[in-house]
Amino acid sequence: MPVVYDHLHALAQCYMAQERPGHTLQATALVHEAYLRLLDSAHPSWQNRAHFFALCARMMRRILVDWARSRQTLKRGSDVPPLCLAESLAVVGHPSTDLVAIDEALTALAAIDPRKSQVVELRFFGGLSAKETAEVLKVSEETALRDWKIARSWLRRELSKERLGI
Repeated sequence: MPVVYDHLHALAQCYMAQERPGHTLQATALVHEAYLRLLDSAHPSWQNRAHFFALCARMMRRILVDWARSRQTLKRGSDVPPLCLAESLAVVGHPSTDLVAIDEALTALAAIDPRKSQVVELRFFGGLSAKETAEVLKVSEETALRDWKIARSWLRRELSKERLGI
């Protein structure tokens, strides 16, 4: 349990480091909320370590997106600060993309290609490696890397359209 908690807390700290200073949600609370939501899910069945962390990442993403949506008064026009993505995990090229816009773009990508959306979720939000992502999705590592590259390009294009108001 301590190893799992430490890994989840490290993921949550990465997410929260991207938020504004003084954010009311803290990394520990994010981990605890994700854990509670996992326990509430009907018959959790984790296939392996990577799958468990992927589910935790999805829960944390949902919590952060729900929080961001609840704080916005105007669609992308309120006082919610932009989410700056670390360069090493950058899904988009513009540093002021907000979490709600990323979530909406991922939802649109999922409608077109669910696997590519899952790859982004696992790699970016879950912090999984290409190999772990491939294991969870039951595809080759090369396929996971190719999907990651294509999905990042697609998201970059979609988010730049949104930033420009197209």
